[in-house]
Amino acid sequence: MDRSKQNKYSSNEKNDNGDGGSVLNGHFDGMVKRAAGGPQAPGAESAPHRSTSAVMESWKEERTRSLEDNEMSLPSLAAAYTTILRGLGENPQRQGLLKTPWRAATAMQFFTKGYQEKIIDVLNDAIFDEDHDEMVIVKDIDMFSMCEHHLVPIFGRVHIGYLPNKRVLGLSKLARIVEIYSRRLQVQERLTKQIAVAITEALQPTGVGVVIEATHMCMVMRGVQKMNSKTVTSTMLGNFREDPKTRDEFLRLIKS
Repeated sequence: MDRSKQNKYSSNEKNDNGDGGSVLNGHFDGMVKRAAGGPQAPGAESAPHRSTSAVMESWKEERTRSLEDNEMSLPSLAAAYTTILRGLGENPQRQGLLKTPWRAATAMQFFTKGYQEKIIDVLNDAIFDEDHDEMVIVKDIDMFSMCEHHLVPIFGRVHIGYLPNKRVLGLSKLARIVEIYSRRLQVQERLTKQIAVAITEALQPTGVGVVIEATHMCMVMRGVQKMNSKTVTSTMLGNFREDPKTRDEFLRLIKS
């Protein structure tokens, strides 16, 4: 049962149908949910006693895009934008558009720079042994992403909380995790879960909660054109999912 619905947040947790799961954080999310011995009961993926070796930590070896890749692909990206301009009925040779394909290509590479970064590089020197087991929350983290369905912006705020299990993460690194995953082509549901899973795999905390509130320009500028609409997604793992009091405390604190 998705208990986060009780808090009027739409959870992005998906049912695992046993067919291998969907790709998440560069690996199959089913590997996060199942130990080597086979399927587990719901919620077992976040058990605090689970060893690091029980998790497929492929966030350390995510496929990345290098700066050399950017240089090599820039001409073809610019050519593609030239084709788009022509397809829209514009003249790419007029003064105002002469450099637009190159500007747009470099801008898109920046918008998706998360493909160039690895979580392990960000977290490697920022995980500290600390005898602290109270909730840690960083809220109102600005987030900018690109909708993979329409290639238009998604922007909003991310709230993260976790219960340490003898290890804590430098606070700024939570924002860096958000930056890495948001600077890729995304859907908000997947982005929410990727952030939560990355923190879980890195720290093995007793619980993680992530809530994202965002505006989708594909809803504002086209389609239903609802200017004030917001999408709220949540992922709750470990105690945040299993303990209503812990979850309620987190949700109350991020709204205060």
